[in-house]
Amino acid sequence: MRERNIHGASRRKGFKTTVRDRDARPAPDLVDRNFCTPASDRLWVADITYVPTWSGFLFLAVVLDVFSRRIVGWAMARHLRTELVLDALEMAIHQRKPTAVIHQSDQGCQYTSIAFGKRCNEAGVQPSMGSVGDCFDNAMCESFNATLECELLATRRFKNQHEAALAVFDFIEAGTIRIAAIPRSETSRQQSTNGGIKPPDV
Repeated sequence: MRERNIHGASRRKGFKTTVRDRDARPAPDLVDRNFCTPASDRLWVADITYVPTWSGFLFLAVVLDVFSRRIVGWAMARHLRTELVLDALEMAIHQRKPTAVIHQSDQGCQYTSIAFGKRCNEAGVQPSMGSVGDCFDNAMCESFNATLECELLATRRFKNQHEAALAVFDFIEAGTIRIAAIPRSETSRQQSTNGGIKPPDV
């Protein structure tokens, strides 16, 4: 590597996307670090990460199916409001139509919000949350974030959020999923005539 002037991808400085609402009541931990499931749409893991650009951050929320290791829902936005995780959840619900699935996340205020809990209840999704400050409780989604960082973000610099959104869209679509449905989000509201997804307009 030294001879060819090749360097390993180094981890970037952390930006806090998880802010706990101490007044909110978290869901119980239904997973207990057991990331084994016999079929698809029995266990989903979810998380939020960020993409730095020259004009500010782009935030990405994903929902990953533990059995298939595929991203089944995602959303991108310039903000960290609850709508971001709701849109990712909505895509996963619309695409997969689960009948009994556990949704594992951290205790960020987006996931402990009333709106998120209400939507889970309406869709029959069981929220589950790990302990505070323990990455092992959501290790599989953290692993996806690390892959995104090393394979895309460590090699690219983006002028703005729109440019970053297109790159992230290509990374997710080409690498992990084939999606045919879109939620109501700010970043995923356009649908092509053949039922596929168009890149988000962030």
